[in-house]
Amino acid sequence: MSGTSMDGIDIAVLDTDGEDFSASGPYESRPYPPQLRAQLLAMPSESISATAIERELTDLHAERILDFCATHQLSLYSIDCVGFHGQTIKHEPHLRRSWQLGDGARLAQLLGRQVINDFRRSDLMHGGQGAPLAPAYHRALVRASKLQEPVAVLNIGGISNVTLVAGSELIACDCGPGNAMIDDWVRSKAGLPYDDGGRLAAAGRVNVSILNALLSNPYFSTPGPKSLDRNEFSLAPLAALSLEDGAATLTALTVSGIARECERLPIKPNYWIVVGGGRLNTALLEMLRADLRTNVRIAEDCGWAGDAIEAQAFAYLAVRALKGLPTSWPTTTGTSVPVTGGVLHHAPPSNRLASVPIQPS
Repeated sequence: MSGTSMDGIDIAVLDTDGEDFSASGPYESRPYPPQLRAQLLAMPSESISATAIERELTDLHAERILDFCATHQLSLYSIDCVGFHGQTIKHEPHLRRSWQLGDGARLAQLLGRQVINDFRRSDLMHGGQGAPLAPAYHRALVRASKLQEPVAVLNIGGISNVTLVAGSELIACDCGPGNAMIDDWVRSKAGLPYDDGGRLAAAGRVNVSILNALLSNPYFSTPGPKSLDRNEFSLAPLAALSLEDGAATLTALTVSGIARECERLPIKPNYWIVVGGGRLNTALLEMLRADLRTNVRIAEDCGWAGDAIEAQAFAYLAVRALKGLPTSWPTTTGTSVPVTGGVLHHAPPSNRLASVPIQPS
C-alpha cells in the first residue's frame, strides 16, 4: 500500500502474491498541505532543507496510513508490507541517479510494519533508466481482466508512459510530458491546480510553430527504453500565449509524444487503456483518439479503479521485491538483465532500525 504524486498521497490495499492480481481493497487520495506542496515544487532549485521536508513527508505518510486504516476499519497488522515510493524530486537517468524523498526506515519504525522503498536505485545501477516501473502491474491487470492482447496501457500522470502487453513481450518507456507541464502552466497563469476536464485546452488553439519547436527536442526522436524528469521542458516558449492557447498547445505536446511512441511499437495494440489523471481530461482524450485513430478506453471501462492504480502498482512491486522477482526488464527500463528493485526496512522490535537491499532469489 501507499504511493505518492506531486499533488498528494495515494493509498491503496492490494492482495497479491506478486505475480497474479488477486484482489484490491479500499483506496483514497489525500492532498498535501499547501505549504508542503509548494516546498516540494520548489525543490531542488531553492535552498530548502531536504532533511526536514523528508521527515515531514514521511511522518505525513504514517499519519495518513493510520487514518486510512481507521477509516476503512482495517487492522494495520493485517498489512504484510508497505510499498513506499516517496516523492520524486529529481530524475536524472543519464547520470544514473533518481531522487525520491522519503525515509523508509523511519516509516517502518512509525508503523511497525516492514517497508520497501528506493525502487529505482538497483535499476539505475544495472544500466536502466529507473522508470517506468509500473509495467509489471499493468501486465497483471491486463491478464486478470482477460483482455485480448496486444494491449497498450497508457499512464498519463506528470509524465506519460506506455506499456505494451503482448504475450511474452513487455515493452515500455516514457513518452514525454503528461499532466505536469499543463498543471504548471495553468498554475502560473491563473492560479489553478490543473485544467479541469481539459476545458481550457478545449477553448484554446494549438500554436503549431511552438508545438513543433518543443517536439524538436531530441527526446522525441530517441527510441526507448527512456525516461524523463517532470522539469525537463521549460514553459518559456509559451510565455506570450493566452491561458487557453497555452493549455491547448501543451495538451497537443502530450498527445504528440504519445503518438510518436505508438509508431515505434513493434506490435499494434488492439486498443489503448488510459490510466492516471490524464484519463479525466476530455480534451486530451479527444486529441488522443484523433491522433492514434484506434480504440482508446479509460481504466474504468475495464473495471479498474483509475485513481488507485499508481498506489496499487507499488504495493504489487513491493511484494515482487520481497519474493526476489524482477520489477524491471531490459525492454521496460533498459537494464542489462531483469532486475529486482527496492530496499527492505524491517519493522524494528525496538528503536534499532534495520535496512537491507533486496537481492533476487
